[in-house]
Amino acid sequence: MIGNVESRCVEIGRYIVNTGSTVRQASAIFGISKSTVHIDVTKRLYYADRQLFEDVRRVLENNKAQRHIRGGNATKEKYKAIKNK
Repeated sequence: MIGNVESRCVEIGRYIVNTGSTVRQASAIFGISKSTVHIDVTKRLYYADRQLFEDVRRVLENNKAQRHIRGGNATKEKYKAIKNK
């Protein structure tokens, strides 16, 4: 069981680094909860592959820094769609 969790962490970590995806996007691709993805890449991955952990951490920090922009754009589009009805 430990090996499966460890390999899942590495697989998710590689996906996030290669695509720059968010935890939410990764959870949809892998069919597991956001909480599980978050724990996998912020805690378990540290013990499985330290370099990959650092790479994932940088991607997630970048995503977090851009989160307010994505949210603002989503809100803008929402109200634009309501106005055009």
